[in-house]
Formats: sequence, structure tokens, C-alpha cells
Amino acid sequence: MATHLAYAAMRTIYAGVHMPMHNPPHPGESLREDILPALGLTAASLAKRMGCPPRSLSAVMLCQAPVSNELAAQLELAGLGRAGHWIAQQAAYDLWQEQQKSPRK
Repeated sequence: MATHLAYAAMRTIYAGVHMPMHNPPHPGESLREDILPALGLTAASLAKRMGCPPRSLSAVMLCQAPVSNELAAQLELAGLGRAGHWIAQQAAYDLWQEQQKSPRK
């Protein structure tokens, strides 16, 4: 379900439509719940394949750290979608989280 919501958010962002998504998922949720199980990979095996520290990837997958530009580029090189997709998904998540802190006028 997280992937479906993520793709809906991406279509909205790329289409230029200003329809905010309600509580978009953290991109790490998509990795953890949808992508890795579908590929039969573990976080450790993906980290090794990408050449990044397992602890860094685990923090993202546990939604405790954002997807950085560097990680987005590594995910693209690993064949797990475009870097822009990961950055846009993180931006949608961050923006929604920030908007929840501010009262609406």
C-alpha cells in the first residue's frame, strides 16, 4: 500500500497539480515494506550491493533518517527507481510533516 500511495504522490508532484497528499509515507517505508520483499533482498544485502553503510540504510528504512541526495543516487544506480523519485517522495513527506506543526489559517 505504501508504494501505491508513493506513486500517487509522485504523479501529483510531476504533473504539477497542487493536490497535497494526506500523510505521505516516508520513502524508507516503501523500501522496507514493498521493494526489498519483492526483490527478495535484505537491508544488509542491499547496503552491500550499493556500497553504503548498513546502519545508514537501516535508519532510512526505519523512517529515522531522510533519503539524502547521495542515497537517492545510489538507489538509482542499484536499479531501484530514479533518484528524482526518491527525492520527491522525501520532499512530500517532509513538507507534510512540517505543515502539521503549523496551524492552518
